[in-house]
Amino acid sequence: MSLLVHTFIRNADGDWDLTEDPPDGGHLAGGERWRTAVWGSESARALGARFLPRLASGDLYVEADEVAAFLEECMTLRNKSETFVAGLREPSDPALLVNVESKLDNFIAASRRALEAGGEGVLIW
Repeated sequence: MSLLVHTFIRNADGDWDLTEDPPDGGHLAGGERWRTAVWGSESARALGARFLPRLASGDLYVEADEVAAFLEECMTLRNKSETFVAGLREPSDPALLVNVESKLDNFIAASRRALEAGGEGVLIW
């Protein structure tokens, strides 16, 4: 199974509704085991991640008032992607860096869409 990233808005009942479905794989967030192996890794935590490690224990709901901080976290990991990937306990594979960077790019794009729309959050599930 794959993890997905979407933006959402809370409705009047407090439930959430997805607001878009990006084209061309822009909704992909990694394989299910990436919850712990990548996003919940010690490498992510060592670089200051506090949102993405929550995926190790469940789905990640970044509420509208947290999106700017989440965007900053994703940009930090993206800017330090070589260090981030080098610290993972994954087999050495040149494609891993490209794959992680593409997923971080998806998170960054979703965060920017949420901020531009105003009042939207980011969901990784």
